[in-house]
Amino acid sequence: MAGRGTDIKLGEGTIEAGGLAVIGTERHESRRIDNQLRGRAGRQGDPGVTQFYLSMEDELMKRFGSDNMKSMMERFGMDDEAIQSKMVSRAVESAQKRVEGNNFDSRKQVLQYDDVLRQQREVIYKQRYAVITAENNLRSVIEPMIQNVVNFVVQSNAPRQEDREEWNLQGIIDFVEANLLPEDVISVDDIKNMETKDIQDFILEKVNEAYNEKETMLPEEEFNEFQKVVLLRVVDTKWVDHIDAMDHLRDGIHLRAYGQIDPLREYQSEGFEMFEAMIGSIDEEVARYIMKAEIRQNLEREQVAKGDAIDPNEGKPLAKKQPVHKDQHIGRNDPCPCGSGEKYKNCHGKEK
Repeated sequence: MAGRGTDIKLGEGTIEAGGLAVIGTERHESRRIDNQLRGRAGRQGDPGVTQFYLSMEDELMKRFGSDNMKSMMERFGMDDEAIQSKMVSRAVESAQKRVEGNNFDSRKQVLQYDDVLRQQREVIYKQRYAVITAENNLRSVIEPMIQNVVNFVVQSNAPRQEDREEWNLQGIIDFVEANLLPEDVISVDDIKNMETKDIQDFILEKVNEAYNEKETMLPEEEFNEFQKVVLLRVVDTKWVDHIDAMDHLRDGIHLRAYGQIDPLREYQSEGFEMFEAMIGSIDEEVARYIMKAEIRQNLEREQVAKGDAIDPNEGKPLAKKQPVHKDQHIGRNDPCPCGSGEKYKNCHGKEK
């Protein structure tokens, strides 16, 4: 409608007639849009004129009390007469100012909500970029994650020395065996007389030993790629789930206002807690994949790629079947010469 940036060339005789006339059939909620429409006339020093026509049925007029004015006009018998008054123009501009103020507050609130997710996005993208561009071993990134997981588990199950009788040492062992180390590497007897910090150091020492052993299973380049894939997949999956959860939180957070609670402050607070929980979940899942994933050459995958059959019991490629010449004298119960390992009668000797 406003045609911002558009110059309308005046044809022959238009200047003599007074230039371009722009007629507006209603007033916009924003005065800026009205001014852009007015600006189509009088471009580049050309003459022109603008005129706006308003109706009491316009949305802007309805919103700010046109019913009272219509009733007054009906009482004075002015149903179909046009009104030209600066008072009406000022009233319209005042209505536009109030609408602009409301829209500004709405945009400001939207930006405040978006700012919560923006700050979280910067943290995740910074971490993700560091992983993508890393050329060296990512162990320096993964080890702090493992340490955070171990510290959290130990402190959750063995919080304070004065509550030692309530410590859940078996819970620590169960978690470590399920997520970090093979079974029977550590036991409750190993840690029952230790302090909380000593338990953490003991577990981390065992984890580092297992980590060192895992590094020797693949060439350095392949192991680094394995670590990078694990990190990126976990971070991406958790981040997508977090965005979805934040959207659900935002959809219903305005209802907190009925309880005299600031929705924005609640969104910021709960959003931070959800982000912290996501970071903890990333650390735990990365630690589990790095420490528990089996790193070995996948013989079956390689052989399938070559088109070879695999023995499901031994995991070795089966011998390829060889063509059988009919002039050979083979007993029905003799091994089939094709190399399948089956009797001749059950393989190439089957009756057609």
